[in-house]
Amino acid sequence: MGKVTKKEILDFIEPHIQIFHKRRLENLLRLKFKTILKKKNPYLFKAKNIITAPDLVKSLLDAYLSSQEETIFGGFLEELAIFICNKVYIGKKSSAEGIDLELDKNGTKYIVTIKSGPNWGNSQQILRMKDNFRKAKRILGTNVSNGKIIAVNGCCYGKDNYPNKGDYLKLCGQTFWEFISGNENLYIEIIEPIGHKAKEKNEKFLEEYAKVINKFTIEFAKDYCDSSGSILWDKLVKFNSGNPGKLTH
Repeated sequence: MGKVTKKEILDFIEPHIQIFHKRRLENLLRLKFKTILKKKNPYLFKAKNIITAPDLVKSLLDAYLSSQEETIFGGFLEELAIFICNKVYIGKKSSAEGIDLELDKNGTKYIVTIKSGPNWGNSQQILRMKDNFRKAKRILGTNVSNGKIIAVNGCCYGKDNYPNKGDYLKLCGQTFWEFISGNENLYIEIIEPIGHKAKEKNEKFLEEYAKVINKFTIEFAKDYCDSSGSILWDKLVKFNSGNPGKLTH
């Protein structure tokens, strides 16, 4: 068992968290309003009784950005977990389909799929993960001396009080970070370096975010509000969900 120092973790996080902020800003700047208008549920916003253009635009944009940021940040956390595990257990990025990490620990080989949080997938996605575990076990089994391979669904945050799922273990939050590092406090220790320069980076993001809100609000009011300023919900729903054309036979 090896060891990873706080400095090594900081040195890894520093450039990689900058990539997260850079991609987050780039995603915002290249957004087109009609792109998010097509992807979000207009019925939900009507049900929430959003009646002003700025509020609707902000709600649409925030919902879209949130899902994008979760994906980008999930990739960063996966890279961090693999880096730490490599230092401690010589863990490595797996080449098996659907498997993110392989490591040997206490005479057992573990194959790990890393997700951001515990509520990451529907029943079909979980079945696909279990199928990937079965395939990886079959392929790797010939190269494991004792034939013992344990599948793990690792989640970077959250809790699961019943980790044994039969076909695999589900390790969340503190349990997951301790599993890949041997350090029960790692889940707390990484929070400070992850936030390094976050205020500075977020100020730039918020400056551009405000411009996008203003620009999209003007565009929305022009296309989806009447002369009195009321939202034209029928027109909005038609754009979002209307039949693009009659089917041809």
